[in-house]
Amino acid sequence: MKLSTIGIAMLGDERRAVMERLEGECIKRMKRLAEIIKAKVKYYNGVSPEVVVAPKVVSSVRDSKEVGEYFVRSNVKILIIQYYIWDYPYLVWPLVNTLGRDKPILNVSNNEGEYPGNVGLLATDGALRQIGLRTHRVIGDIEDPKIQEEIVDWIRAAEAYTSLRGQVYGVYGGHSMGMETGYFHMIPVQKVLGITGYQIDQLLIAKYMERVDENEVEKGFRWFTEMLGDRIKYDGKMLTPEKLKTQLRLYLAMKKINEEYGFDFCGIKGQRELTEHVVITDVAEMLMNDPYDWNGSKEPFVCATEADSFGAITMQILKYIGGGVPVLFADVRLYVPEKDIWIFANSGNHASWYAARSWNPAENLKKVTLWPAIEMYFPAGGASVEFDAAPGEMTFARLGIHGDKMYMVIVRGDSIDLPEDEKKALKERTNPTWPHMYVKLRASFEEFINVFPANHIHGIPGNHVNALVKFCEIAGIEPIVLGERAAPTPLWKYLHK
Repeated sequence: MKLSTIGIAMLGDERRAVMERLEGECIKRMKRLAEIIKAKVKYYNGVSPEVVVAPKVVSSVRDSKEVGEYFVRSNVKILIIQYYIWDYPYLVWPLVNTLGRDKPILNVSNNEGEYPGNVGLLATDGALRQIGLRTHRVIGDIEDPKIQEEIVDWIRAAEAYTSLRGQVYGVYGGHSMGMETGYFHMIPVQKVLGITGYQIDQLLIAKYMERVDENEVEKGFRWFTEMLGDRIKYDGKMLTPEKLKTQLRLYLAMKKINEEYGFDFCGIKGQRELTEHVVITDVAEMLMNDPYDWNGSKEPFVCATEADSFGAITMQILKYIGGGVPVLFADVRLYVPEKDIWIFANSGNHASWYAARSWNPAENLKKVTLWPAIEMYFPAGGASVEFDAAPGEMTFARLGIHGDKMYMVIVRGDSIDLPEDEKKALKERTNPTWPHMYVKLRASFEEFINVFPANHIHGIPGNHVNALVKFCEIAGIEPIVLGERAAPTPLWKYLHK
């Protein structure tokens, strides 16, 4: 994953007598914070962001300029200002103005009476906010697990924001079937997130499919055959060995185009050109989003079905917030009032990882069945992917737009298990050949249905509400958290209602 470098600086006292006594302890605390970040902020395959510690405490204008220039040379994109003692607040300006005011800033301080870093924090960050910067604060003992969790959540948010800037979203074919909530709204997306989209005609995919390495296709076909066996439900018409191989060619063609064009994530239209004249996209989408294929472990590559652009962007944000895990894409398919649960299901795009949440593909794929595509909707045929998602806590989200303003709806929930007979009955009410997640949301039906912005929903395992809210605050996106106690209102919300 593309990750941004984090810089840690500390402001100090102009009085040399003070600094001669305390500078060693200040540097020690910066290095300790860097150790905590390296240990706690882990992404896919154990990767951590680079952390650069300032070589000195900023206790003069010259120091401030030198640290700012050092961070620029180190390609720092995220700034943490740490406080331990009283500092001279004006010294923050040469540092921040040299590094750039566009960088997310977190202020971290102790809460001690003898050395009042929190006093320095309030004085310094108060100055930063006076010019309109949206900064964040964490005050407490950095050895406290709760304080560490706050810092990690903020870093995840800042990494998502800075790493997304400059990324390119590959749009294969444009948004599908007139779904306007999936349209790529260039101006707000560019202004707020710095992401651009580039549209590729689906004809190019078909042409690349003709040139893929057939040895790779056969290798993938053998892998699926070994993993699934008789759970590949060939019917001689809609699903045949050749049609499954065509789906693998689609996956390989998309991989090649993504690499050649430098796309960071993508969406594929599918309906109706591919689904009526080539093959359905379900298997390719699953493989893109999974952390493995027949060649072994790989980084999940966000791919949104129906070229849902706001869905794809939401997924890419969630991928960073979740540390690189596969991101769920589903239709908000059915509410079951007698159980107060939702069924999130759609044709394709569930990463098979969600079947067992295992990094071992065999553990997930033993729960997966490939069914013939529904001829009425998908006459070109191919395999639909079907499984029941494993139980566990989830955080769901979706970007929306109101007028020209972006917002994000965030809601926690639980993927739950049900008795087999109940799941079978519920699948008959939706579609038994598609992947299903049975969800108990931590928000009422009325609240969810009146606020949620689209028919597609996205999610990652665990509780990531705080990190997503921080991301929205850094980016200037309105966070709408459903079913939760009100989060602390940031300063800028009081002033710009």
